[in-house]
Amino acid sequence: MGATIVIEPIVIADHYGVISKMMHELHVHEHSLFDKTAPWADIETSYMRHVMNMQEQCEGLCLVAYVNGEPGGFIFGYIEEQDDSRIEIHEGSELYVSDGYVKEEYRRLGIYRMLNAALEQHFINKGIKRIIRFTLVNNTNMRQLLDSEGYGVTRLLYEKWL
Repeated sequence: MGATIVIEPIVIADHYGVISKMMHELHVHEHSLFDKTAPWADIETSYMRHVMNMQEQCEGLCLVAYVNGEPGGFIFGYIEEQDDSRIEIHEGSELYVSDGYVKEEYRRLGIYRMLNAALEQHFINKGIKRIIRFTLVNNTNMRQLLDSEGYGVTRLLYEKWL
């Protein structure tokens, strides 16, 4: 018998514990890929305040995938307004996909693709023409997914830690 997957928009402040727990799991995964990822305990309060502010002030949308009634994953994005320092020909607002995660036990069910498609469609309906997001260079699973969904690499971020 297959899993029943329902995607619902939520207000992060009203579901703080659920989102914070999945953010913690996301950060553990990111730390396994990049050892300079801050421990969730050190940044939880400020980061959760940030995403709640972005949801409230920047038309943010947080979608949760419920698998048989249990939270199985989420995605969060918000609108960023361009300023006059941009060099691209695109003008107008853009969607910034900030965070997304699917619990390990619910992977391989297509949940992230469903969440991503629903998020994109919501913002396409609002007239968004450009979507931006970051992922770690060695996050090969996400890079493959993004490639298959029509995203392309436009810039590489180089860092030097001193």
